[in-house]
Amino acid sequence: MTSESTVNPSASGSVAEVYQAPRQDKPWGHEVIFAGVDGKYVGKFLHVTAGHALSLQYHREKDETQFVLSGAALVEYGPSADALVSQHFGPGDTLHLPAGTVHRITAITDLVVAEASTAEPGWREDVVRLEDKYGRSGSTAP
Repeated sequence: MTSESTVNPSASGSVAEVYQAPRQDKPWGHEVIFAGVDGKYVGKFLHVTAGHALSLQYHREKDETQFVLSGAALVEYGPSADALVSQHFGPGDTLHLPAGTVHRITAITDLVVAEASTAEPGWREDVVRLEDKYGRSGSTAP
């Protein structure tokens, strides 16, 4: 469905809603934010093109869990940039990343990752990029 519609209000007065999930193009592929309730949670699908990598980054507040739906990846994570564990990930593999954990995903093949995270106020800017092969180090640019 591409048009917005509503259903009966819940006990809290909120209404159900059907919408087209927004796509955000990224230098490494794109993401689709299929669930986003500020102050509560965010659900994304990350589509990473083979050979591309997300930033080496961490989040100050955001806690996230990543689940590989398809493809293969090298995932790096740890307490700091100089203390990373590297692990190959494939379909069904899951990684929980508490706030402050340094991490990066590099796609070995085309990759789709489901990501669920907290959504504290300002969650879209809660990224500290330590390294980025697309010139975004030090920024919160998409």
